[in-house]
Amino acid sequence: MEKIAIIDLGSNTARLVLVNVLDGGYFMVFDELKETVRLGQDMEIDGFLRPARIEQTKKTLQMFRRFCDSNGVEKILAYATAAVRRAKNQKSFLEEVSVTCGIKLKVLTSEEEGQFTYTGVVNSMDIPKGVIMDMGGGSTQFVYYNRKNIIAQETLPFGSVTLTDLFKDAGLKPEDKAERIEEFVRESLENISWLKTLEPDVQFIGVGGSFRNLGKISRKIKNYPLDMAHNYNINMSEFNSIYDTIKTLPLDKTMKIKGLSSGRADIFPSALSAIKTIADIAGFSNIVISGSGLREGAMFKYAVPSVNEKPISDVLGHSLQTLAKYFEENDNHSRHVADLSMQLFKQLKVLHKLPRMYFKVLRVASILHDAGTRIKYYDHHMHSCYIILNSNLYGISHKDIVMAAFVASAHKTGEPSDTMSKYQSMLNEEDISAVYKLGVILKIAESFDRSMSGLITGLSCDVLGDSVIMKTEASGDCSLEIKDALYCRNEFKRAYKKNLEIL
Repeated sequence: MEKIAIIDLGSNTARLVLVNVLDGGYFMVFDELKETVRLGQDMEIDGFLRPARIEQTKKTLQMFRRFCDSNGVEKILAYATAAVRRAKNQKSFLEEVSVTCGIKLKVLTSEEEGQFTYTGVVNSMDIPKGVIMDMGGGSTQFVYYNRKNIIAQETLPFGSVTLTDLFKDAGLKPEDKAERIEEFVRESLENISWLKTLEPDVQFIGVGGSFRNLGKISRKIKNYPLDMAHNYNINMSEFNSIYDTIKTLPLDKTMKIKGLSSGRADIFPSALSAIKTIADIAGFSNIVISGSGLREGAMFKYAVPSVNEKPISDVLGHSLQTLAKYFEENDNHSRHVADLSMQLFKQLKVLHKLPRMYFKVLRVASILHDAGTRIKYYDHHMHSCYIILNSNLYGISHKDIVMAAFVASAHKTGEPSDTMSKYQSMLNEEDISAVYKLGVILKIAESFDRSMSGLITGLSCDVLGDSVIMKTEASGDCSLEIKDALYCRNEFKRAYKKNLEIL
């Protein structure tokens, strides 16, 4: 295992993430730091980085360097974006950072920055067609892709910091400032013709701190039970409601908004004005927030070199294997339980009548059902539930994550944890019924590999009157497996209204 660090020096924020690179092309973040440096502030005056901002940035990077050293980091990959890219004193700044901080910054071109962000998004989201908007402090990147191929890429020379600086006229009311920013952004988008001719199924994907804060505010308003930024959805009517409220507020009231970080309060309204304008021009009805961007793109490029040629084809599968490897699961056992679960799902289709979309839920629950043993064997089904709920899995919706967590919680008793009630606002009646039915399937599948020796290789189910007869195909004595599976008779009867017999 190798420890690396990724530094992303933007126009507003400097971010550090520490990453364990695991064998086989996987990685896990194990710590992070962020500081608001405002490196790009007031650059619009003459194109130079201001001395005070340079000093603040150097102090931050020195702190990052000490943090890396104390954590045994072997390699630092440090990237600078819009502010440094445009700075007339770029060379002297880079030399100062190298000498005083021991960090060599690579200044990304706008195209390279877009590529890093695209790599982070496309390998962490299951969205076939999308327009990625990465709004930083000093620039805004757009990447339009279809079926994991980039169709177009554009960079606008402004971000949340520069827009705030451009329209900081003290005499303007907040709502007048918002209107001017919308007009400015609209004019800047005139030459991006493809933005006005997008197909209806192209999704709008937001990357960056302003989008993440938008998601936090939305979740606070809705009392959303899952605190997860990645793959969170906001429809435009909700966005407009938030925007119409915030664009009229003075700074002192904006700073009190729940979910909005204090270091972003002054630039957040400008970001919302830009988002509003772009969504209106393109006709987007929904915003999908990505927790993955440039930094995650750098992680993928380093830990999974194949993504430099071709994106990961099975985003969820790679994410599941990352967690299974990190929690040191028995790979043969989890894969076998997953295979048996899928067989049972198909065999019992006539009874459960669940659509294929629940396959994904069962896949996650079966692969990670034993992850909780890394915490403690006793009650490990509950620990597995917690791990899945807080996994930030890629390539799966929030609702499916919640369902998978409670299906996994059922693999010991056949019934999900009663803590599922906390998340019922995310589930409908069919979903709740599916959790019980899938939980029983997982319990039986796990029992069918109780000795973890793969004895039961296949099965078939016959529905005869008020009974289901399961016939097992085995390569040896599977009496332990059958005995363990029969403990689930009562739960099977409650979920499927049938008696269970196993041969």
